[in-house]
Amino acid sequence: MPLDLCHPEAPHEKLRVPNWFVSSLMMDRALDAILRRAKTIDRTHDVPYLAGYSLDGKTIYIDRHMPRSFKSRGQEIETDRFLILHEEVEKTLIDRLGLHYLHAHQIALRAEEAAVRAARIAWRDYDRFMQKYVKRFGDERLTKVPADLDTKPYRDEHDTDLLRRMDACLAGPNAPPGIDGAKLHKKITRAIAEMRAHRHAAHSAPTRGSSKRARKP
Repeated sequence: MPLDLCHPEAPHEKLRVPNWFVSSLMMDRALDAILRRAKTIDRTHDVPYLAGYSLDGKTIYIDRHMPRSFKSRGQEIETDRFLILHEEVEKTLIDRLGLHYLHAHQIALRAEEAAVRAARIAWRDYDRFMQKYVKRFGDERLTKVPADLDTKPYRDEHDTDLLRRMDACLAGPNAPPGIDGAKLHKKITRAIAEMRAHRHAAHSAPTRGSSKRARKP
């Protein structure tokens, strides 16, 4: 998996360089360490909002239609490493610290931005490229969704339409072998019912502002 690991064996020693360079170097090392934790990278499925992760966190899914790179200011920018960073940070914060998806997503997005900037890539160019594909994937029909995709982000964002399409995909002929369609359908139906109840309660309570959608909902 060519993810351009910078210096996995670089010695930890004091460098006589400007602070901004040290900060970028430390970010590269942190990114390398996180990338080495990723067990499996899967690019063979349809994944809502570009990327996601399995329930056990051992697989990072990147949508099969997502290009591996783009050109910015004459430079070829590979994007997988930044997507993997985002998903690994987000999943860890949710599972290990019990954060709500929206909070974990915002922290992961900040980490992703920091890594992009540390690589001397213009965040505006990177984000513009990503947003273009988010919009496309949000409108297309999902036909090959991972059976073990963690749906917590979509449940937390109350994306019932997306859950229904994922349910229809896995219940159809394209469902992976060994998947109990009826059992999965029951779980998704229950999740949608719980989301409706939560939404009703939220609408009955005073509002305290709204979240801004970025990348994933």
